[in-house]
Amino acid sequence: MSHHHHHHHDEQSHECHCNEHVHESHHHEHEHGSLKKQILIIALTVILLIGAVLIEKYCHLSTWQLLLVYLVPYLLIGQGTLKEALEGLVHGEAFNEHFLMSVATLGALSIGFLPGANTQFPEAVFVMLFFQVGELFEGYAEGKSRASISHLMDIRPDVALVERSGATVSISPSDVTIGETVVVKPGEKVPLDGIVIEGRSALNTVALTGESVPREVVEGDEVISGCINLSGVLKLRTTKSFGESTVSKILELVEHATENKSKSESFITRFARYYTPIVVFAAIAVAFIPPLLSGSFSSTFPTWLYRALMFLIVSCPCALVISVPLTFFGGIGGASRQGILIKGSSYMDILSKVGTVVFDKTGTLTHGQFVVEAVHPERFDERHLLHLAAHVEQFSTHPIAIALRDAFPEASTDSCSVSDVEEISGHGIRALVDGRQVCVGNTKLMESVGAVWHDCHLPGTIIHMSIDGVYAGHIVINDAIKTDSNSAIEQLKLQGTDHVVMLTGDREDVAAHVARQLHIDDYNSELLPTDKALHVERLLAECHANNRSLAFVGDGINDAPVLALSDVGIAMGGLGSDAAIEASDIVIMDDCPTKVALAMKIARRTLGIAWENVLFAIGVKVAVLLLAVFGLGTLWMAVFADVGVTVLAVLNAMRALKISH
Repeated sequence: MSHHHHHHHDEQSHECHCNEHVHESHHHEHEHGSLKKQILIIALTVILLIGAVLIEKYCHLSTWQLLLVYLVPYLLIGQGTLKEALEGLVHGEAFNEHFLMSVATLGALSIGFLPGANTQFPEAVFVMLFFQVGELFEGYAEGKSRASISHLMDIRPDVALVERSGATVSISPSDVTIGETVVVKPGEKVPLDGIVIEGRSALNTVALTGESVPREVVEGDEVISGCINLSGVLKLRTTKSFGESTVSKILELVEHATENKSKSESFITRFARYYTPIVVFAAIAVAFIPPLLSGSFSSTFPTWLYRALMFLIVSCPCALVISVPLTFFGGIGGASRQGILIKGSSYMDILSKVGTVVFDKTGTLTHGQFVVEAVHPERFDERHLLHLAAHVEQFSTHPIAIALRDAFPEASTDSCSVSDVEEISGHGIRALVDGRQVCVGNTKLMESVGAVWHDCHLPGTIIHMSIDGVYAGHIVINDAIKTDSNSAIEQLKLQGTDHVVMLTGDREDVAAHVARQLHIDDYNSELLPTDKALHVERLLAECHANNRSLAFVGDGINDAPVLALSDVGIAMGGLGSDAAIEASDIVIMDDCPTKVALAMKIARRTLGIAWENVLFAIGVKVAVLLLAVFGLGTLWMAVFADVGVTVLAVLNAMRALKISH
């Protein structure tokens, strides 16, 4: 868990943003550089293009000389695209958007050398320029790409205190050998897996298991790395080297999951894969079939070749290339105003096809912090029990103690006398309050003072109380479900999600209780991070068989591997750990689970607008192409169709920015 607990909610989201920027700054410097570079190249190309047009107008140059003049801006703006097109050919993936752009623009450059044809140099540069502006938008929208995760991990311990020849030295955890003695002070992370040889303490394991109750450990217990030591000093004998320890294993899981996840293709790439071959083969047909049929091949071939090249230029998907990224850019922008950060347009695609949503429990559907859920007094009333409990727990740092104090804040200011506070490890706390002995703890403590306790029907952590050895009742403490979790699940089902699953490291009874209250279809409890990954892999396979995608929603480090593994990982950013925010594809800044359904809605709407643009642009192009084939079209009409369509498509794309609830 990060350190936002003590802030009010508004401060918390603010703090989260700051945090993000701090982390982003180091690995985005080079990205901002490349963005500036792209903008510079585009500006320079525009200047050179204007210069070239003026040279053409006022200097009487031959076609060859003109070609050289126009090649300067063309190569400046188009070198990347040409290189990509070549690489695609080499790898046997010829029909990508770069190939389409290259063929069309090279065609426009060479058309002027045909007998009886006009030069089309400016168009070639213009089309390439359009393409690069589209790519720029796309690049900017995805510019928040993930960097390596490991250096941001919350759980990576930085130092280990080791006892060597009578002195404690602090060294890097990777230099500790098996069997050495490591000292872990309160508030520090456990650096390596080991066994407690001295001391007793409570460990916060929420980062690893999602289990909200701290684990008590005494001598002889095993401790896993990555937990935070809460109360006492522990000495551990290490049982595994750093590379084999739990923390390292989890970090590895995350890093590999991100590599294995095939980068989902962006909308344009998928589209170009079908569009390009159709256009290229159609153009070849236009160039060769009519002259062959006409009988006089040599005299009609130049005319038809001109038409074929015009066909290629018209079919150049400028309007798409610029308006589709803009649509996604708008959708991403609109979502971010709702506190949903989407890290790239390809995730919009996946989001619109989500069939299964998997939730982590602690910190996602629940707050991840303890609250008093119910008080069942045997004697006195509820207020009296809470009052006594708050006094007894007044100095403890245990999360349960904090929950009991928060339930009765007035206790800190009243005049009751509290003395002889004694913490009995593994049992609870006893103290004298106004002369009466009050015990607050588990059933073992009740038995030791002879109080006859009985169990509770509610799930959660049950805190029993006795006064002067007589049972006084119990208090139920639980991780509170977020107020909007219920409507979050409802809205997902309304959005057409087939399957909502909850995975948690928490206890079975707690998980069953939450699943029942929220009407969740399936749940699995008591899972370790590696188990979660296995469950998600199984669900992924089921999902992909039905051609749907899987979204995982979580916070916590124990979710990072799964966030990276799923088709689209959604992290709760308000309280979520850095690791989860890094490994995810979408971050929800204010921790509201209802935003998951909203993100899906935004994605569907954005995709709808993108398809409108595609169909509109292709419709207009087909009309111009038919004219061109019958000799009625001119290249300028073709370029106008392109520019006009682009402007309209861009205006349509702007609609994606407005989000209707």
